[in-house]
Amino acid sequence: MTLDLFFIAFILGLVEGLTEFLPISSTGHLILAGSLLGYGEDDNSKTFYVVIQLGAIFAVCWEYRQRLWKLCTTLLYARASQKLALNLIIALLPAVVLGALLYSLLRDHLFAPIPVACALIIGGFIILLTERRYKSRPETVRIQTIDDIGWQDALKVGFAQAVAMIPGTSRSGATIIGGMLFGFSRIAATEFSFLLAIPTMFAATFYSLYKDGQIFSSGDLISFLSVGFITAFISAFFCVRWLLRYISHHDFLPFAWYRIGFGLLILVTSGTGIIVW
Repeated sequence: MTLDLFFIAFILGLVEGLTEFLPISSTGHLILAGSLLGYGEDDNSKTFYVVIQLGAIFAVCWEYRQRLWKLCTTLLYARASQKLALNLIIALLPAVVLGALLYSLLRDHLFAPIPVACALIIGGFIILLTERRYKSRPETVRIQTIDDIGWQDALKVGFAQAVAMIPGTSRSGATIIGGMLFGFSRIAATEFSFLLAIPTMFAATFYSLYKDGQIFSSGDLISFLSVGFITAFISAFFCVRWLLRYISHHDFLPFAWYRIGFGLLILVTSGTGIIVW
């Protein structure tokens, strides 16, 4: 692998790790960063964007290792563990079904800078409205911890997650903000989003490899993927810890304004020809 390819893989892995769990869309930022770096829109890049997300997911697995261990070791007899596992499965189903049906359509038409910019802006305004409602109507918060989540609530979050298949929407943003709209506390929505990310991204990665895994048959491409994977893991590890501390005392408004501003910047610079995204 050449030094240029190493640099591209490192930057994209860094972008993935820093954005995967923030409500700003990791896939959208990967598409934009890849476009600026000259890393094209072919099958290699689109599959790479999906697969390196697994590195970020391993960071969540490590951060929640004690909870996951407890879940696995008590699943056969603890009702709370069974309830959480069932809720995660229910929340996963909409993305699995719709992802299988719409996989090719989304990859072929929406993995591009302009659709990403539009999704960033729309998502930003949704966050603004959600935060306004969350603060003005605290009585709507009925789920304080993930143990309070019912299967109907999990299914709603699952459909919110399915919307995030549109690049630029943000999987974490859709599930966290969706959870808050459905009556979750900020912490409960964030923790459920993180745990739901584990089966979701494992499923997305392996489905992508099943569909397009042959493109990584060469040694250079495997090395390229490895660099991005490791970088994503390390950067996501620090980002997850920071976000968990952040939400204890802050809201998501800065991310909303960032999405809107960045999306408008992309549209303006693209429309004027200043930057060829």
